[in-house]
Amino acid sequence: MKSNLTLIGMPGAGKSTTGIILAKFLSFGFIDTDVLIQISQQKSLQQIIDESDHLTLRKIEEQEILKLNIENHVIATGGSAAYSEKAMAHLLNMSKVIFLKVDYELIKKRIHNFATRGIAKAKNQTFRDLYNERQILYNKYAEIIIDCNKLDQEEIAEIISTKFLQKNND
Repeated sequence: MKSNLTLIGMPGAGKSTTGIILAKFLSFGFIDTDVLIQISQQKSLQQIIDESDHLTLRKIEEQEILKLNIENHVIATGGSAAYSEKAMAHLLNMSKVIFLKVDYELIKKRIHNFATRGIAKAKNQTFRDLYNERQILYNKYAEIIIDCNKLDQEEIAEIISTKFLQKNND
């Protein structure tokens, strides 16, 4: 049985905040793969991109996800985790994958630090193009999709924990 929950979605979708709340609700551990990357590399995500490129960051993210061997955890992935088929296959094998879906306009309102946030995108790619490209990937891998546009992180965590607990009690 899959004992972990993995949150995927755009930067600014609320994966980390929702993940922490959800982990508390379920008495689970919490892992943020962006933090794992920063610890293993001893650099911020933006420094990794500045010193190499967005593809290097995606490769490091894949490596960190493939190292995960855990149970009873909520995993908040970086926004670009869905680019790696290997990483997503690993996550799907060990967890229920949940897409926190947020409209483009709301994401744009939430993110004010595009240039320094460490978003893994090509230099010439617009944020709108990145958003559209990633929606396809998130939908491809998601086992559950939650429309988060009118919900706060606590409400989202409550919905997920209710669904997860129902599935495990069936």
